[in-house]
Amino acid sequence: MQIAWLRHEDNWQDVKNAAMNTVGKDKGVYPTAAWKKKILLAEHSPIRLMQFAWKWSDLPYWVSVHIVRHKIGIEHFVSTQRTDRTGVDRTERPQNAPVLHQCQANAQALITISRKRLCSGASAETRQAWQLLKDEIAKVEPELASCMVRECVYRGFCPEMYGCGFDKTEEYKKELERYHAIPEVQK
Repeated sequence: MQIAWLRHEDNWQDVKNAAMNTVGKDKGVYPTAAWKKKILLAEHSPIRLMQFAWKWSDLPYWVSVHIVRHKIGIEHFVSTQRTDRTGVDRTERPQNAPVLHQCQANAQALITISRKRLCSGASAETRQAWQLLKDEIAKVEPELASCMVRECVYRGFCPEMYGCGFDKTEEYKKELERYHAIPEVQK
């Protein structure tokens, strides 16, 4: 599996202007990394203006089924396995048959989905697929990627009935610290 492509246009000025409007102001200057991280952590509504589109190729069908369960703030476009379209009897295809899975999502959806799909309770293959996406997002929006964390880091504890124990480790403490870190304001 791999990310075939990721598309995103920098529209932080739109996000900043929408945020300023909510407090009765016209617009502000282009946001700093610190401002970006703060609004993403706060999950205020203007972050939903940030849109991302991407496509996984060679994604196992059953992993695609895990991801397509997410509905809010994301759209999915998965290649068909219909017999009449492919010429291959779909009942003969294995669950790990590769599919093309294209999505469009906003920043809020990426944060929310990450909580479940980066959790150790998710299958290793599903975590790998979502981590591939997070790595690509980190290249264009590092502040957003730093807010795409597993549930226990997001909440500060593990809410699962049968947790994996990660929240009891030193690595968890380091990950939590990185999640809470606000970038220094450049002068």
